[in-house]
Amino acid sequence: MHDNDISSVIELIAEVLKTEKNPIVSELAEQKRDPFQILISTILSLRTKDEVTEVASRRLFALAATPHEMLTLTEDQIIDAIYPVGFYRNKTKTIINVSKKLIKEYDGRVPDTMEELLSLKGVGRKTANLVITLGHQGRGICVDTHVHRISNRLGYVETKTPGETEFALRKKLPVQFWTVYNTFLVSFGRNICRPISPFCSQCPVSTYCDRIGVTRSR
Repeated sequence: MHDNDISSVIELIAEVLKTEKNPIVSELAEQKRDPFQILISTILSLRTKDEVTEVASRRLFALAATPHEMLTLTEDQIIDAIYPVGFYRNKTKTIINVSKKLIKEYDGRVPDTMEELLSLKGVGRKTANLVITLGHQGRGICVDTHVHRISNRLGYVETKTPGETEFALRKKLPVQFWTVYNTFLVSFGRNICRPISPFCSQCPVSTYCDRIGVTRSR
């Protein structure tokens, strides 16, 4: 695709997704733009289905919605609240450690810079970018497997890893799309532009797409 077609591509994707549910972290962020809850729900969402993340997040935040409140809970209480998210025991330790550091070093506040967020054990660039964009309304581009795959499939970038994709997008994606790019492409990747045998016949941007790596479609 031509780089200057990206605005049209994003607008067409947004239109077709109007009836689809957004990724759960985006949904939770729209309901309450709380950086701590966005941080914790993103941690819970890693390698976990959205429907499980949503229930687990709501159960946990009903018990504790701030770092200070989180530390009043025992490990078993947190485990009971977030089960059966993937790696729930490890995520419980991460939640506790993150809460401790936020209180000790940031007076309970979730920082708004990439460097500070990455200093929190268990927080990677994907999580940090979501906190920056959805929690602090700052500039960031969250890249997961859907964003990485679709950006390359379109022919908009040519990268090998999600990390490379993020930095490539930072150089060329118009700033006004940075925050919504992840939300749109995650939903698009789940419903139409699937990893294997995507629904190219139903795709609103098929005329723009280079179909890089697509060997079979529907």
